[in-house]
Amino acid sequence: MDKVSYIGNADVNAIDDLYNTYKNDPSSVDEGWRKFFEGFEFGQTNYEDGGEVPENFQKEFKVINLIEGYRKRGHLFTHTNPVRERRQYAPDLSIENFDLSESDLNTVFQAGTRIGLGPATLKDIVAHMKSAYCESIGLEFHYIRNPKRRQWFLDELELDKRPKFTGDDKKAIFRKLSEATLFEQFLQKKYVGQKRFSVEGGEALISGLDQMVRRGADLNVKEFVVGMAHRGRLNTLVNIFDKDLTELFGEIEGKEFDDDDTFDGDVKYHLGLTRNIEVGDKKLQLTLAPNPSHLEAVGPVVEGITRAKIDDYLKSENEIVPIIIHGDAAISAQGVVYEVIQMSELEGYDTGGTIHIVVNNQVGFTTNYKDGRSSTYCTDIAKTTLSPVFHVNGDDVEAVAQTFLIALEYRQKFNKDIFIDLLSYRKYGHNEGDEPKFTQPQLYEKISKHPNPREIYKSQLLEEGVIDEDFDKAMKVELEEKLDSKFEAAKKEDKVIVTNFLDEIWKDFDYATEEDFDKVIDTKFPKDKLIELGKKIATLPDGKKIFRKVLKLFKDRLKMIENDKLDWGMAEMLAYATLLVEGHPVRVSGQDVERGTFSHRHAVVKTEDEEEEIITLNLLEKDQAEMSIYNSLLSEYGVLGYEYGYSLAQPNGLTIWEAQFGDFMNGAQIIIDQFITAGEDKWNVQSGLVMLLPHGYEGQGAEHSSARMERYLQSCGDLNMQLINPTTPANNFHALRRQLKRNFRKPLVVFSPKMLLRYPKAVSTMEDLATGSFQEVIDDPRNIHETATNVVLCSGKAYYDFIAEAEERGVTDMAFVRVEQLYPLPQKQIDAILAKYKNAENIIWGQEEPENMGAWTFMAMNMRHIDLKCVSRKASAAPAAGAKEIHLRRLKELYNKLFEYAAVAAK
Repeated sequence: MDKVSYIGNADVNAIDDLYNTYKNDPSSVDEGWRKFFEGFEFGQTNYEDGGEVPENFQKEFKVINLIEGYRKRGHLFTHTNPVRERRQYAPDLSIENFDLSESDLNTVFQAGTRIGLGPATLKDIVAHMKSAYCESIGLEFHYIRNPKRRQWFLDELELDKRPKFTGDDKKAIFRKLSEATLFEQFLQKKYVGQKRFSVEGGEALISGLDQMVRRGADLNVKEFVVGMAHRGRLNTLVNIFDKDLTELFGEIEGKEFDDDDTFDGDVKYHLGLTRNIEVGDKKLQLTLAPNPSHLEAVGPVVEGITRAKIDDYLKSENEIVPIIIHGDAAISAQGVVYEVIQMSELEGYDTGGTIHIVVNNQVGFTTNYKDGRSSTYCTDIAKTTLSPVFHVNGDDVEAVAQTFLIALEYRQKFNKDIFIDLLSYRKYGHNEGDEPKFTQPQLYEKISKHPNPREIYKSQLLEEGVIDEDFDKAMKVELEEKLDSKFEAAKKEDKVIVTNFLDEIWKDFDYATEEDFDKVIDTKFPKDKLIELGKKIATLPDGKKIFRKVLKLFKDRLKMIENDKLDWGMAEMLAYATLLVEGHPVRVSGQDVERGTFSHRHAVVKTEDEEEEIITLNLLEKDQAEMSIYNSLLSEYGVLGYEYGYSLAQPNGLTIWEAQFGDFMNGAQIIIDQFITAGEDKWNVQSGLVMLLPHGYEGQGAEHSSARMERYLQSCGDLNMQLINPTTPANNFHALRRQLKRNFRKPLVVFSPKMLLRYPKAVSTMEDLATGSFQEVIDDPRNIHETATNVVLCSGKAYYDFIAEAEERGVTDMAFVRVEQLYPLPQKQIDAILAKYKNAENIIWGQEEPENMGAWTFMAMNMRHIDLKCVSRKASAAPAAGAKEIHLRRLKELYNKLFEYAAVAAK
């Protein structure tokens, strides 16, 4: 094997430069190097001037190479895997690979000062480095570019500063480990074959989390927000979050939910919980977010919840810590992990650092880890942000506890992400009904003979004299009796209750009924105040160098107020302004939202010289709420999940995600399907999140036309959300205000316009904003109830297209009724308007989308009581044509089909 220099020429030169710096000013280098150079020079004085420096001093640098080798690559040679042999890496850390030999082992080297030993023999230096980097804990950190953070790890690992545990500490760790182990064994005995995703093999997760929470109290952490998938979730709920065992046993038995038949609930290992606990004299809040089977989807939701709490009431990001618990297969394979990591240090999404814990089972369902990733470690995604990674043996419970504590200290000190790779195994395969020997026979032969972490730690504590057999037996009896009593109590309960996991935040809100959607919501705002706010929105501060086109845009907004013709952007800004002065914070994020994809918003203006950001919405009044608006990274999945999480923890604010084009919501479909449309039905969780999805057929191709209205409508049920396709700035204004004027919250999907942003007829007056309300249905303003022979129900931009074409063709007896709210469908209002058209021969649903898309099938399903006809483009695989000429031809065909009804009536 070739010998390797772990520093290389560049590092040797760097040391030489550092030595020269030291000679000029000893105080200018850090203490470790200063001590080394002092010892080096002291040794040199023993030789005559001009004499050859002895080999020992040449070897000093080789020893430094060795030390750096352990720091950089020690993690590859650890004892971190409890059930597998480690893969072999070459070259290894043998001293021969550093041009050293056994004859050097008893030689004293000044390099020992670099690791806190002082002058030390090579033998002691090697032993020290092995202990620091190659036992139960491995660490990847040397790529960190910040010297302070890098030095912090050197101090924590090499200078004997790792957390030490007293006898009482060890008993506490053993108790928590026992709670975790006995809980799983109890479930295995009482619920044979029940799917529960046990943490057996990784029980040290529970004792490690317990230590982290306890230390968090000492560091004045007030809240932990946790997201995790299935494995170990029930154990975490019971033994960290103190979930009532009677409730849990009822859930495991599959009892009915204590709610009406419309509530579906969710499986036991998806549910969330918030608990207030006491640690000594400190109080902490622990929150576990609910999540679907999409393992990593909860990650951005946790980050959004955390940020909302920081923005709303916490004084510091150090008062709350997000923890995301991953599976090894998921963290390495699912792209949303990368999106969340890339968000972690961005202004709009920073939460002060996240602790990522990987419960590394070394198998993904049945897939071997070698088939599950190309990277060396499942955690290599951490290197995206140069985040440190611990690898720790799950059988070494104290090493796990040390790692969890160091990780928390690091997060609190530097407010950066840190990763823990907890190497463990799963005892029963993917779930308790699985047979893992089908696919991993050799691994599971080893696991079947392997003692669990509790047995291993018990033996250690017995040997150390920390506990005796009586202590162990008494603890087992106590814990098993508790489990038995709760199990018997659960048998007497008829139903289980699923509450909102953020129940305290939502205690003043109701759940919506059908009657609530029949009410007219007061969204008015004084006209004089509107005009005042409008002028403030449109006025930039004096003395700033502003791009001339921006100045014109703001002057045009002032003219809108003077002329009383407000376009879409101005009405939207006024909606935000009115909410802000009423004390409701507004948060908007998405791709290019500050300006707006279609350059209609300009909520943020940048000066030409310094690129200073000006947000006029934050210059309205002294005590107003804050307008936060952020251009997001090019992500839909991660960012929408984040904003959903934010909306869960901030019900009194307006939280908005805008897609660059409505079609791009495809990239966030998991968040839409699993959280937004179903969250209330599964978890009793309300959200007022607004999704702005630009939608409209204007010849821009298949990816810039459709927000896939049909998908949302297909997902509508149980009053789960609101879908609107508004046609006037005023109606959009009132819809946004309506979100915060009810005593419940529902997600709102706005199929927002592109063409209508500047369409001359799509304008509103101040009076429309001041005295109106949201109109679910808008009748034809021409008052042709007696003469109309055909009534066209339509939605969105198509209304203006149809009206313009009708005028072009001279058709005057076809009425166009706008259905502004598609769900909940305002059927009573539609029926009342249709009843006015007593001479109508046809009721038509007209849409610009293909027949198999848009709202047609939804309207047909819900309007079965009338003979509703459809006019649309032909059914299509793609949402829209890619060529403008084809678009225009199909549009003409659509018009011809629609106005054939008028022609027949005329005859």
